[in-house]
Amino acid sequence: MSSLQQPVGAEADPESPVDDYMPTFFIGHHESKRPLPVTDKVLRQAQDVGYDMLTSPITSPHFHTRVLTLISSYLSAVALVEDSDDSIKNIPPAPIIPPLDPVDTPLTPGDTVGQIIAHSSPWIDLCSVDPLIANISRQVLNIEIAYASFCGVGNIIIPGPRSYTSGSTSNDGLIQYARAIQEALTIAPYLQMAIHIPMYGNEEAKDLTGDLKPFAKNYESTNKEKDIDLFETWDAWNLIRTVCKYNSRLSVALALPRRLPIESLQARWFAEPLRLLSFTPSTFLKNSGGHPVLGKSHQALITRYMRLKQPPWLLLRDVGPIPGLDDPMALNPTADGFPSPSVVIDASRSVSPTPAEAAEIKLKDTHKSKHKLYKDAAAHLIYLRYLQRNQPARTSIEKFGSGYQDYLQSPLQPLTDNLESVTYEVFEKDPVKYDWYERAIAQALSDWAQHGKPTSSSSGAVVIAVCGSGRGPLVTRALQASETTGVAVEIWAVEKNPNAYVLLQRHNEEDWGRVVNVVKSDMRAWKGPLRSAVSHIGQAITTSGTEPVSQYGKVDIIVSELLGSFADNELSPECLDGVQHVLAPQFGISIPSSYTAHLTPIMAPQLHADISRRSLTDPTATETPYVVMLHAIDYLANSVPEHPRIQQAWEFVHPLPASTLAIAEARRSGGVSGGGGGSMSGGDGANEHNTRSARLRFVCKDRGVVNGLAGYFETVLYDGGEAGKVELSTRPDNMAAKSKDMISWFPIFFPLKNPLYFPDDSELEVSIWRQTDDRKVWYEWLVEAYVMVGPDKRMRLGWSEMGTSRKVGCLM
Repeated sequence: MSSLQQPVGAEADPESPVDDYMPTFFIGHHESKRPLPVTDKVLRQAQDVGYDMLTSPITSPHFHTRVLTLISSYLSAVALVEDSDDSIKNIPPAPIIPPLDPVDTPLTPGDTVGQIIAHSSPWIDLCSVDPLIANISRQVLNIEIAYASFCGVGNIIIPGPRSYTSGSTSNDGLIQYARAIQEALTIAPYLQMAIHIPMYGNEEAKDLTGDLKPFAKNYESTNKEKDIDLFETWDAWNLIRTVCKYNSRLSVALALPRRLPIESLQARWFAEPLRLLSFTPSTFLKNSGGHPVLGKSHQALITRYMRLKQPPWLLLRDVGPIPGLDDPMALNPTADGFPSPSVVIDASRSVSPTPAEAAEIKLKDTHKSKHKLYKDAAAHLIYLRYLQRNQPARTSIEKFGSGYQDYLQSPLQPLTDNLESVTYEVFEKDPVKYDWYERAIAQALSDWAQHGKPTSSSSGAVVIAVCGSGRGPLVTRALQASETTGVAVEIWAVEKNPNAYVLLQRHNEEDWGRVVNVVKSDMRAWKGPLRSAVSHIGQAITTSGTEPVSQYGKVDIIVSELLGSFADNELSPECLDGVQHVLAPQFGISIPSSYTAHLTPIMAPQLHADISRRSLTDPTATETPYVVMLHAIDYLANSVPEHPRIQQAWEFVHPLPASTLAIAEARRSGGVSGGGGGSMSGGDGANEHNTRSARLRFVCKDRGVVNGLAGYFETVLYDGGEAGKVELSTRPDNMAAKSKDMISWFPIFFPLKNPLYFPDDSELEVSIWRQTDDRKVWYEWLVEAYVMVGPDKRMRLGWSEMGTSRKVGCLM
């Protein structure tokens, strides 16, 4: 059984027009010293060139001057007091910035604000160790946030912290910054805020005339170079959003550098809520024609990031003014995605020009025509539009998964719920699963005939029971496997869903030539093929399973698709245990014959935020294992010897030894001395053999946050010995080799109620249990973080709250 369901409003049909989807790049323009205000005329001109939006400062240079004057006056007053001879120094309180005047802001409510991204002042310093500067900076931010919200601005960019030295022993002010952002979020309850943060390192130093930072007491300019900590800026962002409790209105405006960092850091930012990717001229290379282009690695990163469920916007920062504003009659370029080949040819080098080369290029630029200058001013935009038009086609999984990415679904309960036809239909579209099932059945039939095994039918046909037939796709594949191999079969389709039972009968009449025996029954209550009512092969019967009978036969091959996202989470073990009594004891085969569950810790901040919001109205939200197409996540573990990134937790094999089932039955009937509960109170232990537990160790080189566990499975449908195994896998590292492009199952996600932070060079211990009380099955899970403090000694840094899905467990 597949765990895939259709999300509300999602297009699940992979053959739909959404296949022709091409990502749309929403591109904005930012000028640090933009002429103000941004009028309708400016917006129209920007749109004519090809921009979608513009940034605008919230306050004007006049306001900036007013704040500087206020600070200067206050510092002068303080100096007078400190220089006085009075024994009691009456230091005046910190000044309060007066309300805005019209001359203090270029913004006004109106139609234009919908196409404007507000940009808060970069000259404040929320991280300042000087209480005065920190206080003034917070006042400026709050004033700007409140006024932008009043004007109806929907999005605002806030410059990131001025210091990212999270490991410093001094007070670097990150907590102050985070608290200021938390306060700003409460001031404007509908405003989307993006913190502008470099991917790593510090942003380029800019000429910030009137910067508040030098006003700080004991300020010292430090230009000393230090080793770059690649994850330092992410660490700062993590602190900010944690203080803000993963607020859904808080996101990242990520500044892309000229040289991209290691893949693990790119993957880390991919998992974050990205609102914007920002580019400066230094991000680009120059090709042989002198035009700005991006290297292959940047192109790949953009392609990857633009595949997010909510693709980030792109922001060009300080690439020049909008062409044509000074000369409306000039012929302006339009970024239509069809530039000349010389404009977009790959760069011949990957480094910046030398100072002499840069001077020569600048000298040549001064002799270019006015039209060429206009064209140069839009060159970066023209190139991004070209990238948009030339994005690679989506894979089949990306096409099918459109709308499913990071969409949380509760796992199916097929034993207690009768599925709708549309649910069956969605996972029947899988292009791989049923082909592999047909291969497994065909190989089993060929081996059966080759080895001359006796069958359970009087005619010599191999008896196949498709248990949990649904709408019948496996029945069709079993018939095709028989035709391909030339091995005669007798097929029984067993299905408890009364609605699907109707459809199975119709298929039997219209598609299967009435050769299938359709039975309406829970597979665990089915007594087997009704031999007294079968006269010969091909003479099918239809029964509700309630008629009095004289003899029941056995089944040679049981075929089922009961697996969930974690293999056993939809009670495949319990169902196959219950139907095993009809399987021929000597040669009977189960397809699948075995399956294993696999785990890895992941960072999934957006899933955590979603679950946290759900928990406000649903007390079980943080205890539910969700089926989800994991997309915006980061795998935290590194693969090292003996500790791979994804590890097996446990295995189930079918059929079980008869002795195991005999003990289970004895416990169920009270025939085992000392029984009464098994591992969990409340049951008699009849299902004790299906409990499992695992403790897995994962090695993490880079610091991170665990938001939960990603679960996958692998299954051996049939083991043909020397002929090989027919296998399915949802593990991202094995799927391409075993069942490429399979889409029936999305991973399972076991959430942690509270994120667990760990530093560099840590180890994560994952403990997980499959529990049962004979009435339901559930999981319990816990994560611990350790760090090595000696050659053979570890220190536990922390642990998560025990997760348990008992309240939402699968009913047997």
